[in-house]
Amino acid sequence: MFTSIHFSSGGRRTTRASDPVVIEQLRAIVGPENVIVDPERVEPYGADAVKEKFPPEAVVFPATTDEMAAILKLANEVVFPVTARGGGVGYTGGAVPIDGGIVIGTDRMKKILEINVDDLYITCQPGLTTFEVQQAAAAHGLMFAPDPASYKDSFIGGNIAENAGGMRTPKYGVTKHHVLGLEVVTAAGDVIRTGGKTVKNVVGFDLTGLMCGSEGMLGIITEATLKLLPMPEATSTVRANFRSMRTACDVLTKFTPEGILPMAMEVIDKFCVAAVEENFAFGLSREAEAILLVAVDGSNEEVERQAKIIERIIAENGGFDILRARSKEEEDKLWDVRRAISPSLMKYGTLKINEDVVVPRSKVPELVAEIEEIGKRHNTFVANFGHAGDGNIHVNYVVDREDAEAVARARECVAETFRLSVELGGTISGEHGIGYVKAQYLDYAIDRPTLEMMKAIKKAFDPKGILNPGKMFV
Repeated sequence: MFTSIHFSSGGRRTTRASDPVVIEQLRAIVGPENVIVDPERVEPYGADAVKEKFPPEAVVFPATTDEMAAILKLANEVVFPVTARGGGVGYTGGAVPIDGGIVIGTDRMKKILEINVDDLYITCQPGLTTFEVQQAAAAHGLMFAPDPASYKDSFIGGNIAENAGGMRTPKYGVTKHHVLGLEVVTAAGDVIRTGGKTVKNVVGFDLTGLMCGSEGMLGIITEATLKLLPMPEATSTVRANFRSMRTACDVLTKFTPEGILPMAMEVIDKFCVAAVEENFAFGLSREAEAILLVAVDGSNEEVERQAKIIERIIAENGGFDILRARSKEEEDKLWDVRRAISPSLMKYGTLKINEDVVVPRSKVPELVAEIEEIGKRHNTFVANFGHAGDGNIHVNYVVDREDAEAVARARECVAETFRLSVELGGTISGEHGIGYVKAQYLDYAIDRPTLEMMKAIKKAFDPKGILNPGKMFV
């Protein structure tokens, strides 16, 4: 039906997805209004939070599984790259079409297909934001626990593809712990179903788990069945200042002997505090070298008991100006500080390299101290914040984008930070994924036999390599 694809000596195709015949076929599948080819309109779909631009040749917006399957059958027959995209807020280029081809936007796939209160699940399409899923669950007195900072912008399909974490991970885990089943369209355009609607399911291989964190390289999610939980009766958040980041991080392991597993534990360094305060004037103390946020949830009685213990432990371990939210509004304001950090850090430079290394929780104090030394050694500004309760620290090296020497120093800082994380028993990404940004560092964390097995899985699912090419493996 179509002209065969030709490849250059470097292995790249020479026929493009923007070929008029291909574009007309795409329009026939989803409707002319749902295919974008104008360069100015496709440009925003060629970048994410990394801000490097790789414009696609076209952007296509299917609304159904059948339309998604038809698009992938076409791509597999003609052989052009396909990159799935949700909210486009990632930090590793996972949804960026670095090899061209088309971007499939899931913006029109926003239906909630079922909410089952008795069996505690919601089934929905991938284009809903995490916030929209949370709100739908809350309307029934239920909770969808994953809570990434980008929850109002990130799509649930992208959260699954990246296995997103968030603030509530210490108690509730990451996204994969809340995915019961998936509908996925393969590279060949076949529709497969993984998992189901039950908490227990050991029939066959765990393809649901395999898809969580696969970064759109094995298939495109068109439907997800997600686990819900009863909404806790109460929550409470305690905020405290500390004289150093190390002192704040040392507190993380002090709650366990008291039988307390906080819902969230977030740490913020002085540079983040200054940046947020300049942008939003929250009234934070400039004397604080670090801030620790600790949250618990449960029954009213249990939350009150745990909050008092947390206040005591913090005070005994160097915390001062301890504040506990006494209302939902006060609690939201405390967490607004945390959510405002990432964009506020741009006051320190025009290029923010945001990495999300993770180590065992007990190693966080050592990690943070060593990262500060790495920044000093390379004369590079660094700010740290993040999900200290699960060992996941967001390390931000901020420089002037136009200063090539400064950028090179920052890149060396990143490499040293990754090596350090692995040496401390952790790894190079806790929730952002690999994409193309971290691909060159993958062998820091994964040995060669394991990496070859991953490549074999990719080839089995996508023999022609059309799904999100140029990511993870180099």
